[in-house]
Amino acid sequence: MAEAKTYTISRQELRHVLVAFGLDEKELAALFSSMEKAHRHVNIISFISMLEKTGLSRESITNVLRRLGLDDLTISDAMSSVDEQRIIARTGRVYEATIDFG
Repeated sequence: MAEAKTYTISRQELRHVLVAFGLDEKELAALFSSMEKAHRHVNIISFISMLEKTGLSRESITNVLRRLGLDDLTISDAMSSVDEQRIIARTGRVYEATIDFG
């Protein structure tokens, strides 16, 4: 299993990046409030979910993460994990099925 990495960015720098991608003050306040509740340490999956709630597109979120220093493989894996969590949350469980064609 890969070792978890920590990416650090100042509040001001994050604000600057997010404003560049179109977030307004109300959205920024809500995002920073959520991050404060998490003691300013948020895993990437939660961070992506928070950004999606602001209305940012996946393309914009990808660009934000690149600006934070994440590589494309890490971003792709994180986006896949977000999608998997969303599917699990909707269905309540993971389905396993086999289809035989004979």
